[in-house]
Amino acid sequence: MLRCEHLYLRRAGRLLIEDASFELHPGQHCALTGANGTGKSSLFALIRGKLEADQGNFQLPKHWTIAHVAQETPALPHSALEHVLQGDMEWTELRRQLQDKQLPEQHIAGLHERFEQIGGWQTESRAARLLHGLGFADEDIHKPVRAFSGGWRMRLNLAQALLCRSDLLLLDEPTNHLDMETVLWLEQWLQRYSGTLLLISHDRQFLDAVCDHVLHLENRKLQLFRGNYSQSEHKRLEQRRLLQKQAEKVESERAHMADFVRRFRAKASKAKQAQSRLKALERLAPVWLEKTRQQLAFDFPQPEKQPATLIKLDDVRLGWDEAHPVLQQVRLTLLPGQKLGLLGPNGAGKSTLMRTLAGELQPLAGQCFPAKTLKVGYFAQHQMDRLELNDSARIHVQRQQPGWSEQQCWDYLGRFHFSKTQAEQPVAEFSGGERARLALALVIQQRPNLLLLDEPTNHLDMETREALALALNEYTGAVLLISHDRHLLQLCCDSFLHINNGRVEDWPGTLEEWLQHVQGMATPMPAKNVKNERTAARERRKRAAEIRAQLQPIRNQCQQLEKTMATLQAELQAIETRLLDESLYTAENRLQLQTLLQNQGQLRVKLQEKEDEWLEQTTVLEAREKALNEEQTFQDR
Repeated sequence: MLRCEHLYLRRAGRLLIEDASFELHPGQHCALTGANGTGKSSLFALIRGKLEADQGNFQLPKHWTIAHVAQETPALPHSALEHVLQGDMEWTELRRQLQDKQLPEQHIAGLHERFEQIGGWQTESRAARLLHGLGFADEDIHKPVRAFSGGWRMRLNLAQALLCRSDLLLLDEPTNHLDMETVLWLEQWLQRYSGTLLLISHDRQFLDAVCDHVLHLENRKLQLFRGNYSQSEHKRLEQRRLLQKQAEKVESERAHMADFVRRFRAKASKAKQAQSRLKALERLAPVWLEKTRQQLAFDFPQPEKQPATLIKLDDVRLGWDEAHPVLQQVRLTLLPGQKLGLLGPNGAGKSTLMRTLAGELQPLAGQCFPAKTLKVGYFAQHQMDRLELNDSARIHVQRQQPGWSEQQCWDYLGRFHFSKTQAEQPVAEFSGGERARLALALVIQQRPNLLLLDEPTNHLDMETREALALALNEYTGAVLLISHDRHLLQLCCDSFLHINNGRVEDWPGTLEEWLQHVQGMATPMPAKNVKNERTAARERRKRAAEIRAQLQPIRNQCQQLEKTMATLQAELQAIETRLLDESLYTAENRLQLQTLLQNQGQLRVKLQEKEDEWLEQTTVLEAREKALNEEQTFQDR
């Protein structure tokens, strides 16, 4: 197993991981989560032997084979297939030796036996299947590596890692260069992977589908949870709630003791009791709550003008070559406030359509009618490459708004969570997530009424993605969004456009239905029928009522427990208020004081029991709600 005991890890003098202990067993699929910059990639480097622990023990079985995705791929002359085959180093070495005619026959026989044992005759077909699954066409697998762009070379490196017969697979943001269909294929492949998986990703649905454990890194602490990402988040938030409650309880007791000491310390008759309370107060251990990151929220400036129609494309043909257009007969009208998701595989023409709407690509044929007051904000896939690394964020903003003062620039960047100090740093010192936030701030700075976003989340962590989704929902302009992040699409988009065989079509169903369609699990959605829609709506309402009826007894029990807890809390508060009365602490009132203290203890025990019961019932309620909702979703499909 992979084991860490009291691990401390520093990088460039900064403590990233402090006193961490955890174990990962063979076959477990674990997500490594946490905000950008907390040390996740450094932990990967430790596992791969590129870093050493500053303190503590890190153990990994010596016989384990580790696979990871190389981050760089030079312009190599050999074919894509040959590049992927190099992922199985033993197979590559066996093949090389078998081609050596000088070896003795006995040695060659042993090589053939081992080649058979590792399934060597099927390795090339396995590599080809991996390439097809990752989106490569039959004719692509024999092209030289240097013929592919950077994004496709990353897919080659991913295929190489997947081909390796590994015991431990390390994947750091493997979905960044994939389209949605390929992400789904990778999900299914990883679900079948028999080794130990450690995965860094900010795609929550991807993590939920693939992982059965979560290792969360926050405030230099690592905590291991059983379950997928959503389940671990629920447990983590519940832990924080209970800790907060415990902290409040300790502080209440501390305040009560301190008040007793303050009132009776000077009285000779009570000096001994006060001194005893003072010692107890000193022994009362505080509950330390971890510092939480400030809640991230974007503040998008709203459009200045909203024309009735933003832009209209009429029978437009798009592409770079008249003889080979990418899209044909495009008819599209964009209206203010629309939130559209653009669906289709890589290479279908999504970015081509966006570049046309942005004015960067002229139509090959047809007509484009932009509104006079149309103002487009375009976030391209490689938007960060346009940043000047030696300039500060403030200079970038001031370059677009020459009339702004430094203070105005700082204030604007503050809306995207850049401090004044950060705003004056060179962009070269920014992380990938910070550069993405700056690029987004520059796009939105012109207050566009049409926002075009092409994979804006590639370098953003989960918290920033959530903030982006909320900001897009508050934004009153139109949005056209390309993303492989299904969660973001579901949160932001009201409807979808589907690129199919060079045509841009409305998709009348949901995102889940489109995903089923592209996977061959469902037939194309029929045209909308008002009567059918009304019948379906009635059925949905009926099923929703049935679900509510099934869950009502548990809800009633939770509500009754909440009332009981409120009653007990009120009684406890009344007793604690009476205990503040100085007259109780006299000899003649000793029995009354003892009775109150006994009642106080009993009420605290009862309240704790009811709180535990309430927590158990709410957990059951949430689990049943999820199961019934999943059942309803399945029936809807």
